Amino acid sequence: VQLQASGGGLVQAGGSLRLSCAASGSIFSINFMGWYRQPPGKQRELVASFTSGGGTHYADSVKGRFTISRDNAKNTLYLVMASLVPEDTAVYYCNAFIRQRSRIDDVWGQGTLVTVSS
Repeated sequence: VQLQASGGGLVQAGGSLRLSCAASGSIFSINFMGWYRQPPGKQRELVASFTSGGGTHYADSVKGRFTISRDNAKNTLYLVMASLVPEDTAVYYCNAFIRQRSRIDDVWGQGTLVTVSS
């Protein structure tokens, strides 16, 4: 099983992007955990996630600008990013727990680069 992240690219400040993360392989069930990012020279940080109660959680720096969603029928996770600022420049990773027939794996996507120019 794997997660394939896509949708990154170069965008000007104030612009928008939509990231996608598609799961593939032999999947019995999937629990999307969220999106993380790693800015250049910094540690990976949580951007947006789903709470156990079915809600959403966002880092303070992206609240009101980013929206996380999922399409369970398509096994796909999304992140819509609006009003982008140069500080959003990072490699963005998706994460999910994927259950196969007899095991559950903590799976990470390969990352997609988002570059925001000023």
